[in-house]
Amino acid sequence: MEPDKTILFKCAFALAFITVFYNLVEGLFSIYFGIHDGTISLFGFGIDSFVEVISGIGIWHMLIRIKNRGEERDKFEITALRITGMAFYILTIGLLITAMYNFIVWHKPETTFWGIIISVISIFTMSLLIYYKIKVGRSLDSNALIADANCTKTCLYLSIILLFSSIGYELTGLGGIDSLGALLIAYFSFKEGREAFEKARTGKNCKCEEHH
Repeated sequence: MEPDKTILFKCAFALAFITVFYNLVEGLFSIYFGIHDGTISLFGFGIDSFVEVISGIGIWHMLIRIKNRGEERDKFEITALRITGMAFYILTIGLLITAMYNFIVWHKPETTFWGIIISVISIFTMSLLIYYKIKVGRSLDSNALIADANCTKTCLYLSIILLFSSIGYELTGLGGIDSLGALLIAYFSFKEGREAFEKARTGKNCKCEEHH
């Protein structure tokens, strides 16, 4: 392998490690403050981060496979995709039920301050990860690596949803805004779950994986 490709793969592995580590930390803080402050959107965001950790482990394995053999998925990745898909579906159902209940009882979080802080940090981090993942993926001419970068955009969208729902509640005090944020997170979780199962079933790229 050429030295420049060796360096690029090291960069790709580093980005994958940062993604997994960041999602673990983000998930822990989001779940803690989500429970402590009674904000379902932040709690759901935290659970989503943990599901992304499972996906990140699959990406890590994918990098090893691409480096040694090529682009075609193996059994480990297919299994990881199915577990990820099921976890996203369970999260979707949980968020839907809780959000609807919160609408009915008009639940109000104590505060969504930490949702604002965590989402701002996440938007900054995910934007950097997307930029460098695409850069490395294009340098290696790998559709799979560019796919990972493009799918990371979903994490960015979720962070934006969390930010707006958290700010919206702080400005208005309307509990329904937090529940609405949770419903939007549930929608994206469902999409991620569907795409994970589709990739496991076909072995082909989904829309988020198109080479731009």
